[in-house]
Amino acid sequence: MSQSIHDFHDDPRNANILIWVNGQLKPRAEATVSVFDSGFVLGDGVWEGLRVVAGQPLFLAAHLDRLYEGAKAIALNIGLSRAELTQAIRDTLAANQMHDGVHIRLMVSRGMKRTPYQDPRVTVGPATIVILPEFKLAKPETVQAGLKLFTVHVRRGFPDVQDPKLNSHSKLNCITACIQAIEAGADEALMLDPHGFVATCNSTHFFIVRKGEVWTSSGDYCLGGITRSNVIQVCREAGIPVFEKNFSLTQVYSADEAFCTGTFAGVVPVRSVDGRHFDEAVPGPMVLRLQALYRELVSRDVAATAAIAGAQP
Repeated sequence: MSQSIHDFHDDPRNANILIWVNGQLKPRAEATVSVFDSGFVLGDGVWEGLRVVAGQPLFLAAHLDRLYEGAKAIALNIGLSRAELTQAIRDTLAANQMHDGVHIRLMVSRGMKRTPYQDPRVTVGPATIVILPEFKLAKPETVQAGLKLFTVHVRRGFPDVQDPKLNSHSKLNCITACIQAIEAGADEALMLDPHGFVATCNSTHFFIVRKGEVWTSSGDYCLGGITRSNVIQVCREAGIPVFEKNFSLTQVYSADEAFCTGTFAGVVPVRSVDGRHFDEAVPGPMVLRLQALYRELVSRDVAATAAIAGAQP
């Protein structure tokens, strides 16, 4: 039976969470947006997923960089400064007494429309901002067992059609890829770029290990992943050869190991792609090493973020 890397064990505390909606903390049942909201009508907006460890939103600066850059690219005025939005995130965590094992979905849409139409000029009022925190961790059994991937026909397209660098609410191409993978009995879809090279997965980034080297796609046709960048960083710091390059499915099938990266679960091994299993046990030696290096990076970021927060008045 297929599984999702985003699967988690239900936590009863989530029934009573408070969700930040346009400056107000609302109980789960009351945290709603209008049917005229741009995000609901058209998927017009940007978002981020954040993990909280030891009271600190991980790699917050990088996530906010991506959020504000995406908003600027689509001429969306978030309406809050980075400092104000950071404070809203911290206030939401404090109101929910959340310190660890938390995942946040930060969503920004263009706001209310006076009629359901795509033209941004029919938007009335400010952007809609939602901060949705949950007690949620990736299932340890999924992380241990690894993922089964299936290469789908849905491609990561050219940036002049829909730029894959934009973390928008409009994710239908990834959803159709996910559906195809599920119907094939896989956990996650492996997506190719328009030239037939490996690009990314439908909700995570993809890496292979060959003869002690770590490869990932050129990055031209995938989102600028925060965890992807962090894994590349720890490889370089540790002297592990890491390459962003074009490679084909043939090179995937003959790899020693493979893994996926994402904010929610970190570094997760892949056990097979299109029915081809890897030579190394799952998780393999490189994946185990990178998981340890990534945990060290997380600890460093928590300490640095806590120091910055403590120094602020």
